[in-house]
Amino acid sequence: MRLYLDVCALNRPFDDQSIDRNRLESEAVLAILGRVSRKVHRLVRSEVIDRELAACPDREKAELVESVLRSATLVLPLSQSMTLRGEALVARGFRLLDAMHIACAEAARCEYLITTDDRLLRRAKAEAQALRVGVVNPLVFVTEVDL
Repeated sequence: MRLYLDVCALNRPFDDQSIDRNRLESEAVLAILGRVSRKVHRLVRSEVIDRELAACPDREKAELVESVLRSATLVLPLSQSMTLRGEALVARGFRLLDAMHIACAEAARCEYLITTDDRLLRRAKAEAQALRVGVVNPLVFVTEVDL
């Protein structure tokens, strides 16, 4: 299965682990990445992820996330069709960066985009019929999808 983890999901293991939600989502993300390393799933990396990481003010955290992304088996450059799809998703109410992550995940034919962003999850649920990728929280993925 091809998976696209957005930057907030990839950052979760490096967030404050004293917060219960962060700790639980971190464990789920690490379980997903473990399955990627065992080649059960394929991780997709995009130019959009790289650009977002390049703009991250916390260089240490960005470098840790970049090290995780080395396990990606598919690296997707941004294309005009992805940009157009992103613009169409913005017109449906998605924030630009979220729309671009969805467009990349769709272009890579990912089954799931995994995120910890509640606003993105709500919008994706409301627009599920318009999306060609499932958008789920990492806990949902490990407990309900990837059994």
